[in-house]
Amino acid sequence: MVISHQTSTTEGPQFVGIKFCPECNNMLYPKEDKENKRLLYQCQNCEHTERADNNCIYVNKITHEIDELTNIVGDVISDPTLPRTQDHPCPRCSQCQAVFFQAQSSVADQGMRLYYVCCNQQCNHRWTE
Repeated sequence: MVISHQTSTTEGPQFVGIKFCPECNNMLYPKEDKENKRLLYQCQNCEHTERADNNCIYVNKITHEIDELTNIVGDVISDPTLPRTQDHPCPRCSQCQAVFFQAQSSVADQGMRLYYVCCNQQCNHRWTE
């Protein structure tokens, strides 16, 4: 039985890929070394064993992106305190007047952003530029 040790310099969960046996190229499977309290990878074909460089065997990264435009309520067109513009016609119905406001984007690198809502009550299209 050959046990090799690999050192990892990064912290936290990282990409966990499929490991392959260097001797017979079959897949290595996670195995617990209960006596030494270690995680090992072992080949089920030739019994090659190596220490895991990371105790994580599976990473499930969940990302959920919300379309910011769907969170804008169409009733903002009746808010008299919001500014209106005729310089940005609606891309859907070509209505000249739109309500606009500035909001912080949830995407960190985009910063502040202008949002527009068409003043045509049948359209109520929302867009950014």
